[in-house]
Amino acid sequence: MIYTKLKSVKCVVLDVDGVLTNGDILVTEEGNQLRTFNVKDGYAIQYAIKQGVDIFVITGAKSQGVKLRFEGLGVKETFLGISDKWTLLRELLEKYDYNTEEVLFVGDDMPDYICMQKVGIAVSPADAVEDIKKVSSYVSKLKGGEGVVREILEKLLRLQGKWHVDVLTPSV
Repeated sequence: MIYTKLKSVKCVVLDVDGVLTNGDILVTEEGNQLRTFNVKDGYAIQYAIKQGVDIFVITGAKSQGVKLRFEGLGVKETFLGISDKWTLLRELLEKYDYNTEEVLFVGDDMPDYICMQKVGIAVSPADAVEDIKKVSSYVSKLKGGEGVVREILEKLLRLQGKWHVDVLTPSV
């Protein structure tokens, strides 16, 4: 059933900490918060965008480094410091004329819960909290920061006929 739904996804919404990162935050003496991101997630994000999938990031994080990372990948809009993700997501659906069935949301913790209940497909990493796993259409075998986003975007693009291996591999 999830595979049928993946074919109609037009919009992917991503949380950051615990999804695109392992959830660890290194805080410098100056108070800067540092995260590591999986390069394979990044590749899949930029490739999905080139294939016409709209990607949005909605996070409670407030780091400008997070914003710069996703701007560099071509993410349509990145929202930092958001505590009420559902209100924002509803506004995005209206602005871009999407219905909830066309939306895939990847989250891992309680701030993502309402969004994940309301969208067409909810995806979580293996180490998401139990309540999130219960509302997920798909629970990855990968933990946050280990390529969860790459995994689901590749599945989505393959099912939509948009994962073109000949374009992905350089000619020799």
